[in-house]
Amino acid sequence: MDKLMELDNRKKELSNNRQGISDNKLEISKDLISIIVPCYNEEEALPAFYRAASDAVKEIEGADCEFIFIDDGSRDHTADILQRLSAMDGRCRYLSFSRNFGKEAAMYAGLQNASGDYCVFMDADLQHPPELLKEMYRVVKTEGYDCCAGLREDRTGENHMRTVLSRTFYHIIGRICRLDMGDGKGDFRMISRAMADSILELKEYNRYMKGIFSFVGYDTKWIPFHNVERSAGASKWNIRSLFRYAIDGIFSFSSAPASLSGATGVLLLLISALVGICSLVSGRGLTGIPLLICLLFLLNGIQMFFISILGQYMSRDYMESKKRPVYIIKKRGGF
Repeated sequence: MDKLMELDNRKKELSNNRQGISDNKLEISKDLISIIVPCYNEEEALPAFYRAASDAVKEIEGADCEFIFIDDGSRDHTADILQRLSAMDGRCRYLSFSRNFGKEAAMYAGLQNASGDYCVFMDADLQHPPELLKEMYRVVKTEGYDCCAGLREDRTGENHMRTVLSRTFYHIIGRICRLDMGDGKGDFRMISRAMADSILELKEYNRYMKGIFSFVGYDTKWIPFHNVERSAGASKWNIRSLFRYAIDGIFSFSSAPASLSGATGVLLLLISALVGICSLVSGRGLTGIPLLICLLFLLNGIQMFFISILGQYMSRDYMESKKRPVYIIKKRGGF
């Protein structure tokens, strides 16, 4: 609760902003930047993020901003902090989900409720440096790009195992999906309204935003930045959740696993034929019960593996056919 009291000190600095974002919209000459921030148990990081982001947007000339925070079913005091922010700063708005729907759903919800000429996706842990916002705005405003994104040059603060697994995943998905989803190309980016509207046209339930960003196209400029450790709190991503995230990405944007099952079947037939021919030519015949048992286990294991792949595609099609909402809003404030 000390974090809640800390935010009160910002009230004096925001006395000129109490009329809220609606008054800013009257200034036709200024663009509006919507900063979308998914939050899940971020009570420790939110105050520091708000201070840093508020200071950063002051440096952007010719644009106003709004903050759209999405409380993704947090179990700490994240919702209380967001309510306090919304009450003391008219630029701050928030959505609270009825449960944890995931970061992809939170990003989609933020984009659906953003009214800005440009939209930004940022994490609340300050691993996405707010000081890059000024340069991102300059790029999309003056250089003709529809998207300016941060390119993470390193993985400072992450353990070695997670780094290896992440790089391996991005290498694989880059080869089989043929989309621009390389290592370090994350969610931190500013996009134009045209690109935002194109993303909103994609209504699928199983959302993988990195793939969606690449799928819709549009010209993107990458700005390199160095990764830093979280400002506060702990990462919500563990090996299990990252593995699930990787599976979602592969099956959402590639049919290669299904094609692989057919190719493997042909390969197994050729190997079986080759073994049979070699055995007959050598005159020894096909003998050896242990060998037969091993082959049976191997072939049945491969068969079950590819049945599982087909099941993954069927389950995703099943979820899409239900037409369930991507998220459910329990409470909102500032809108």
